[in-house]
Amino acid sequence: MPVSDQGVNRERYMLIPRTAIFLRRGDAYLLLKGAPTKRLWANRYNGLGGHLERGEDVLSAAKRELLEESGLSGDLWLCGTLIVETGQNPGICLYFFSGESNGGEPQPSSEGQAEWIEYDRLSDLPVVEDLPVLLERIHAMKRGDPPFAARSFYDEHYQLTVLFG
Repeated sequence: MPVSDQGVNRERYMLIPRTAIFLRRGDAYLLLKGAPTKRLWANRYNGLGGHLERGEDVLSAAKRELLEESGLSGDLWLCGTLIVETGQNPGICLYFFSGESNGGEPQPSSEGQAEWIEYDRLSDLPVVEDLPVLLERIHAMKRGDPPFAARSFYDEHYQLTVLFG
């Protein structure tokens, strides 16, 4: 279908695609401890990932981000999507990937240090706000499960809410 037939309208909801990767090794996940110099999430743990480059599909972007941020690769599968409501256009659409590590130890990057973190240690670490609820969902999944669909937003009391479809 040509672009002229796509129905693009700036009044409709628009989204910026991003990836989030939670590579597994047994019961441990590869998480990125943000560099102290990062504008957002400095010294906090999060999944690896980032923006898509023009011309990339989400899986290729996830593999690229994983390699750039850790030096590692893995057999990734889509486990869910999350619409982050920003209250304006554009919003954010996160594509979540999980998978098993192909081996090796993570290397540092300008984004921070990737580390293998045991799942049961998460509550003891400084993590980004939505990580516990999202990783709980991902941890309960196995390859072949249908991907989840969710959205997140802040309510009138500035409390983060994540709703699963």
